[in-house]
Amino acid sequence: NDLQMLAALPNLTSLNLENNQIIDLKPLVEFPSLTVLYLGNNQITEIKPLTQLPNLTALSIGNNQIADLHTIALVCPDTISGYSRCPGLPDNAYLHDGQLTKREIRAVTLSTLAPCPGQLLWDVGAGSGSISIEWLRSHPRNQAIAIEQHPQRLQNILVNAIKLGVPNLQIVSGQAPAALTELPAPDAIFIGGGLTIVGVFAACWTALKPGGKLVANGVTVETEQLMFQLQQQYGGRLDRIAIQRAEPVGKFLGWKALSPVTQWLVFKP
Repeated sequence: NDLQMLAALPNLTSLNLENNQIIDLKPLVEFPSLTVLYLGNNQITEIKPLTQLPNLTALSIGNNQIADLHTIALVCPDTISGYSRCPGLPDNAYLHDGQLTKREIRAVTLSTLAPCPGQLLWDVGAGSGSISIEWLRSHPRNQAIAIEQHPQRLQNILVNAIKLGVPNLQIVSGQAPAALTELPAPDAIFIGGGLTIVGVFAACWTALKPGGKLVANGVTVETEQLMFQLQQQYGGRLDRIAIQRAEPVGKFLGWKALSPVTQWLVFKP
């Protein structure tokens, strides 16, 4: 809980200090490069030092002892514009390593999931967290749990959730199905990766509430084969989504196809 120990790292851009019994934020003024800062679950009462962090764009500061009457002024540069709550945010809105449900596919997937106020989503194999983030953005009462095992993707999910206004996204580190055992029963499940892992579908189907929906996306032949087998057994609807984008071909424009996505939607009786 002694921030002085960070003095040797003056160029930090992202810092997670949650659950560290921190009281005084004054040492943070020595880190003007900070853009992302997590301060939840500490003993902070005074946040004035944060005004001296000119590059700070994402802040998580819940569960502290800050006085009720506390004003924070936000200055938004002219170059920053807000995003719609409609699904299908631009791909560049997300920090990712390539594991991202593309904008058009994401919009279709959220339409298929059809979130209703107060519902809970499991995002299994969350990647960048885009599906669970846009689920939460659709209504302030919605809840979502993103399950991911890759360390860098977990960090990306956290950054994306805070950046896009849903710091309440619950992030679970681990691989399905083992990581699912203690989670609350969901109203909807999205499987964006890992459907072919033994036990993943069975664990999800067992946990899903009666009347809930499960949506799975796949791009590989193996995943498609499994989807067909599951659809024959459990019913539901299979769709294939093919998107082409116009991109430069020399002096002209040509159509470049994204990988087609097979989507399975099924409701639990």
